Amino acid sequence: MKCKVIGDTVALADLRNIKNQPVQVPQPGKLVHLQFRRFAGCPICNLHLQSFFKNSAQLQENNIHEVVVFHASQERMLKDVIDVPFDLIADPSRQLYRAFGVESSWKAILNFKMMRGALNGVRKFGMKKPESLEAELGLPADFLIDESGKIVALKYGNHADDQWTLNEVIQHAKTEQVSA
Repeated sequence: MKCKVIGDTVALADLRNIKNQPVQVPQPGKLVHLQFRRFAGCPICNLHLQSFFKNSAQLQENNIHEVVVFHASQERMLKDVIDVPFDLIADPSRQLYRAFGVESSWKAILNFKMMRGALNGVRKFGMKKPESLEAELGLPADFLIDESGKIVALKYGNHADDQWTLNEVIQHAKTEQVSA
């Protein structure tokens, strides 16, 4: 898998969310925050998404559209993922993960920094078993894509709870808007 770098151009055709609605990446006049999460029902992922959901007005104010990809089937996502006002993408075959160089590794769960997020997520959402071991070992990744399709910022996580916070996404967006 080849990792993406800042400056690479992205155009995702025929992308559909879990409700079978078309999703456009890039989007005219907006930045797209493309998040790769682990699996549907992942307590860390759901806790993370909840922080974005509660502050979705800030995302809208900063002209950011959220697209969240899970290594899970559409059916599993409809059942296990918290209801969020974002485009949720099912990628059970990991086609998008491979295209963006998002990997799986034992590092995902062998890191003490992720334990607090995991415990908080389990307390709030419970623990749901992933559809495969590869999904459980998935690493997160974040991409900020401008309206021309250029990746303007990115982060490949080193463990399961190593992703951009809402404030980091907004800061990247503001930096991009200043330089544009």
